[in-house]
Amino acid sequence: MPRIARLLLGAALLLSSLAAGPGAAAPSHPRAGRPTTEEILAQLDGLPCPDESEFTCVTLTVPLDHFNPTDTRTLDVVFGVLPASSNRRQGLFVTATGGPGYSGLASADPYTAAFDPRIPRRFDIVFFDQRGIAASGGLTCPNAAGVYYEADFQTRTPAQEAAAKAVVRQFSQDCVAEMGNPASLPFMGTAQAVEDLELFRQVMQDEKFWLYGESYGTQYAQTYAAAHGDHLAGLLLDGTVDLTLDGFEFYTQQAGAFADTLVATLEFCGADPACQSDMKGSPVAVYDQLANRLARRDLGFRFPLPGGGHSQREFSLTDLETVVGSQVYGESDRMLLNRALAAYASRQDLAPLARLLYPALGVDPATLQIIPDPTFSEAMYYGVECQDYHYPGATAEDKANNYLAAGNSVEANLPRLSSFFYGDLPCAYWPNPTSDPERPAPLIAEGIPTFVMGATADPATPVGNGLAVYSRLADGYLFTQQGGPHVIYGRGEACIDDLVTNFLLFDETPPERETTCPGRVMAGYVPLTVRSARQLDTLADAFLTLEDELYYLPEYYYWDGAEQTTVGCGRGGALTLVPDDAVYAFTFDG
Repeated sequence: MPRIARLLLGAALLLSSLAAGPGAAAPSHPRAGRPTTEEILAQLDGLPCPDESEFTCVTLTVPLDHFNPTDTRTLDVVFGVLPASSNRRQGLFVTATGGPGYSGLASADPYTAAFDPRIPRRFDIVFFDQRGIAASGGLTCPNAAGVYYEADFQTRTPAQEAAAKAVVRQFSQDCVAEMGNPASLPFMGTAQAVEDLELFRQVMQDEKFWLYGESYGTQYAQTYAAAHGDHLAGLLLDGTVDLTLDGFEFYTQQAGAFADTLVATLEFCGADPACQSDMKGSPVAVYDQLANRLARRDLGFRFPLPGGGHSQREFSLTDLETVVGSQVYGESDRMLLNRALAAYASRQDLAPLARLLYPALGVDPATLQIIPDPTFSEAMYYGVECQDYHYPGATAEDKANNYLAAGNSVEANLPRLSSFFYGDLPCAYWPNPTSDPERPAPLIAEGIPTFVMGATADPATPVGNGLAVYSRLADGYLFTQQGGPHVIYGRGEACIDDLVTNFLLFDETPPERETTCPGRVMAGYVPLTVRSARQLDTLADAFLTLEDELYYLPEYYYWDGAEQTTVGCGRGGALTLVPDDAVYAFTFDG
């Protein structure tokens, strides 16, 4: 199954924050008698957050079950706070990150570094690890997830459906056993989690605050608004989930959006002469031909090893769809997907697709061993999803059969990526899933200025979800980017960033309720590197070619720059990437 679960955020997004403008409650200046934020954090025994963070971490002990006062069990939830640096504090600005399953604390410093610097001067910036995640419980199952995401997953025949059920059944059992705390699972849903934030608001002594949610975070933010809207000065939804949809409805739309974005990405390549030339034909046809070959059997390829030599490996249809699932989130990612497909089309080389696959799977390219990701938990993805979405059936087998039956029409109408519909299939076998089929009421958010942001090429949270949410709001503003990535604010588009920043800092309302901003489906295509030096005219051409080869090598392009990394080169030898305070050093061997 494609690894969609962990991709609802997208890695390393540099997002800014925003807040309420006219029509909201007055800024939450410290009221008489309120201690300073620093004093409150000291009273809460705040400590520096890990990894040299600028944030102060505080641990709140909260009820395991907020809705049952007789249940005395508790758990700890960790919030990170960066106090406003000026004496003109306006209040709390809280970010709910995506997933579910991602650590908000892991995003705190890089996200804040991308904010307009005036924002952390005026606001206490808050991130948190949701209950069960990372510092707030550390419930995770990387080994079970690694096996699960590499399993073959097709559902076109009864035999394939039976195999798919066996895969998800085993994953659910293994994941719960690996994380080791199943008694808490019924209390991991979003409705419980937002009550943790409400307790945090109370201890921070702010009557109102500003809440920004991205991707799954919009699900969290809307749930908080429905329960405690009187404590919101502004609500900001970026990459919006429509909570009125049931699980089948949402995944039908999401699978369609992934397929549409894939086709748009391929068609963009077809309109680019260099990309079209590298593809040696229609990019859509190239993808379909490869997918059809892989549906029949896995294809062998040679992968260059960092230690030298090659390893003979297999590439499957599930692998291809995992690559697509990881690469259609943003414009540059889509360009790298087309380059990798072009390498297959023109050179029958699957290694570039594998270079994109292994980071998406979270495995070591040399050994294929699982590399645990401390910032994400597949266990808590399903821990939240299976409490937030109900799937019909009296037994686990009934639930799985009903889910597969619902997928038949998706498969019949969606020629590509229909497997993405099955993202929540493990909920059929997950312990103690919700039994409540009722969906949340439409959010109106009376008295709360609400921004809804989305992109037409967003594959994970289809733009139609945001349009539906916006249409019901009492005081809503809609920003739509043409093309664009998943989650759009703070990505360098002035049309969006300026309106939102002015709304926050200067109380300037957008001139229209609905704003459409320019964008693109894919970054400009960079042709494949020539195969022979005889194709180069000058030494300058050679250096430019080398630069392209290095820069667009996936292992370098997605490198965090923090740890020394060695990469196997396609023509033999190895390249070592060495972090340095001032430069990146490249060491070539062979």
